[in-house]
Amino acid sequence: MNVLKVPGRTIAVFVLPCLLLYVCLVFVPILVSFYTGLLSWDGIASAKFIGLDNFKNMFYHDPVFWPSVRRTLVYAVASMLEIPLCLLMAILLNRYVRRANSLVSIYFTPVILSVVIIGQLWKTIYNPTSMGGMLNGVLISLGLPSWAHNWLTEPNIAMFCLYFVSLWQYFGYHLLIQFTGIQNLPSEIYEAAKIDGADGFKADRYITLPLIVPIFKISVVLAFIGSLQAFDLVMVMTGGGPAHATDVISTHMYNSSFLSMKYGYGSAIATFLVIVCLIFTVIINLIFSRIEKKVG
Repeated sequence: MNVLKVPGRTIAVFVLPCLLLYVCLVFVPILVSFYTGLLSWDGIASAKFIGLDNFKNMFYHDPVFWPSVRRTLVYAVASMLEIPLCLLMAILLNRYVRRANSLVSIYFTPVILSVVIIGQLWKTIYNPTSMGGMLNGVLISLGLPSWAHNWLTEPNIAMFCLYFVSLWQYFGYHLLIQFTGIQNLPSEIYEAAKIDGADGFKADRYITLPLIVPIFKISVVLAFIGSLQAFDLVMVMTGGGPAHATDVISTHMYNSSFLSMKYGYGSAIATFLVIVCLIFTVIINLIFSRIEKKVG
């Protein structure tokens, strides 16, 4: 068999431009953000170097920071809860539904829509009864008026409303990933297993689940890291309110940088967010590498 051998210089010619572009668009802004986090700067006037004071203030004196970190982590964990359900649904669709691609495309529709449209749609659903909120209207028509709330203005429940909208929007996204992964598994393995008596859910347990682990990891990483950077949906629906009850790290960073005009402090929060994303990406990869060794 002839093996195509490409010289290292040829590979470098094709890889180097993309690598330089990636470094300029990703790593350089991260370094600039870290340096800006060492400054006292409003984004307009001259900056003053203050060392790690922004980070100290962030960790020890900011009453909004740590609650926003907790909400962000809960948001990220909650975003992963639907992935096992997506995997189960993908297995059932692949086995029992003819032309399941059309159904998966329908589930994927919310992902295509603009976040502004999604946010405005659900704000209308969550509106108080006096403003014609659909959810409260349904609860009242079912004889459950005590269950009606001002969903987005009550601090104790506003964040859970955002969690639900996010899960609803990205359900089809993770379903598509899992469904595509299952469809790409070799059919010969299932045919051989069926001859040996492994069929149905037994085949899924011993064949589908071990082989789908790398695809499952992709969904987990995308869901977790994407939720850590959640910004647009929160800003559209609540803007971080009421009284910072729905602030996450990215909205707190935005408010600090552009509303409070503390650009250096906002950059310090951005640096913290980047480090958290990197740490959890490494942790998730280590966990799944061990799982792949066990099932491999």
